Amino acid sequence: MSGSGGGCCDICLSQRSGCVGTMDFGPRHRRGRSAGRDSRGKLLGSNEIDLSSASWGDGEYEHFMAAQTAVRDTAGTASGRNGAVTVAYGAYAARAGLEALKQGGNAIDAALTTALTQVALTAGAPISYFGIMSLVYYDAKSGSVRTMNAEWNTVAGETDPLSIPGSLDMSSPAGFGGTAVSGRTALVGGFMKGVESAHARYGKLPFESLFQPAIEVAENGTPVNDTVEMGYQLREADLARLPETKALLLKPDGSSYRQGETLRQPRLAETLRRIAAEGAGYMYGGPWGEKLIAAVQADGGKMTLEDLVKYEVLWSDPLVAEIGGGYSIATAPWPNAGGTALIEAQHLAAVSGLLDEPHWTESGKSLRKALEITRLAFLDYVPQESLAGLFPGVDFSPAARATRENAERLWESVRAGFPLPWQANAPRHSDDVVAIDAEGNIAAITHSINCVMWGKTAINIDGISIGDPGSYLQPAIAAVPPGERLPAPTETGVLFKHGVAVLGFASMGSGLHEKTFQSLINYMHFGMSVAEAVNKPDFFTPTFDADGAALAQFAADEYDHAVLDASGLPWNEAADEQTRFAGEGVFVAIERDPRTGVLHAASHNRNNSAAVAF
Repeated sequence: MSGSGGGCCDICLSQRSGCVGTMDFGPRHRRGRSAGRDSRGKLLGSNEIDLSSASWGDGEYEHFMAAQTAVRDTAGTASGRNGAVTVAYGAYAARAGLEALKQGGNAIDAALTTALTQVALTAGAPISYFGIMSLVYYDAKSGSVRTMNAEWNTVAGETDPLSIPGSLDMSSPAGFGGTAVSGRTALVGGFMKGVESAHARYGKLPFESLFQPAIEVAENGTPVNDTVEMGYQLREADLARLPETKALLLKPDGSSYRQGETLRQPRLAETLRRIAAEGAGYMYGGPWGEKLIAAVQADGGKMTLEDLVKYEVLWSDPLVAEIGGGYSIATAPWPNAGGTALIEAQHLAAVSGLLDEPHWTESGKSLRKALEITRLAFLDYVPQESLAGLFPGVDFSPAARATRENAERLWESVRAGFPLPWQANAPRHSDDVVAIDAEGNIAAITHSINCVMWGKTAINIDGISIGDPGSYLQPAIAAVPPGERLPAPTETGVLFKHGVAVLGFASMGSGLHEKTFQSLINYMHFGMSVAEAVNKPDFFTPTFDADGAALAQFAADEYDHAVLDASGLPWNEAADEQTRFAGEGVFVAIERDPRTGVLHAASHNRNNSAAVAF
């Protein structure tokens, strides 16, 4: 199947691991596809919608399951007129989301179906149904954009967050997995409340139908890929700590699953059926929530059922900024810190002169400038009282940071001497979904467990993993009142040109800021297609060498070493299999031609990503 031919998808091309042989993914019962609407266009009931693989074309189930264990080296691409979905990870999930569009759903239905399926495919290791979600939604009929924040809430009873145990020691594999087990490291995630709220506001398909592909994956099984196997290798002892987690995620003999083996999650399937039937309240205050609180408190946590009941999804108008060339960006507003950083970086690119210089892959001077611009995203981690000394006369309020005038003052200060130390960034594990339907509605989602592969506590409640982000976010938690929303670094949005929506995008990974910055400039100012923008050699978030010196980080064999040397910064290259933990960012996007309505989607250029369309 190729995006260049019938306009469906491109996931078999350029896969380093080659095609995957036949595997046993459990019993399947094929049924004929049910139409999503009757002859008068009325949406059919949930018993008449089937988004599971039984409604897909012949061979598609096997094809997309095999793609779960494949590894890309170029972006997946797809073109169509009726709808498109692209993902950072989970080719099978993208196909599930496309089915939502084919059966009469809209961009929200497709994006939510995809996100729900992504979690089941990964056994909740890098993403979780109790994780976080950020959504930017463009409604084509009204021309309006709304944003949804379903990010972390802190725990109301946690009044001394700086004493929360744990840290991430980036200098050793053992420390990278976390240093302490404590229920106090759990935060209140809004993923499932976000799914329910977004569907209630914009969805067209029955709520229950969105869960069908995820339930199928959980029940029938999914092949363990290299990413999940890596999580098992890191967490084998942690997953065995609690009897329930051991029973749910390890083999009967207590050993870990390995790549190519089939992981089934029958308990998760049962849980998802309950949520689909009863709503998010089953988790937020219901029977599942009661189990969660008991488990967290047994490990010393202070979370209560009231923390779950009081959790609210935040809907807001977007943060919008004109960024030159007729372009404007609509992204998530504060307390989403990533939206502010995204716009600030685009303004800095303009005022610094970067946009008038050769591309940073060709010029050491441009590369250094681009690295320093993106490095300024770490202002979010610098105490406010320190910023005035580092950047005299610069206003660091969220509103000011989104203005070009403030970017000019900030860059003048940078020119006087780059003041920020280079330091390692905490890892973030996430996934992205962008969906566009035939009407031009755009849904861009980033969701995450926001910790390293299940987390060291490895608490799992009826198939749903509970991360430990508090183990390294203590200063951020201390900066907000107990029980309030924690700022998030996600960068998700809609790009407009002369007031017309042309691109939906989402990003993830520890280098999400760097990748978003580069991809948007590649697209807007260097005239690249979405696939070319993703495939262009990129730089990652910086890291430390063994002596503690800051290093600029790149993928191996992508940059001319003469350009890297000419930047004047120390640098390092990561091998292909190391990029995920070497600071890479992930950017996925779908472009819509406003004249023809043709959609062009591009996925990540590594891992098991995919773009699909029809």
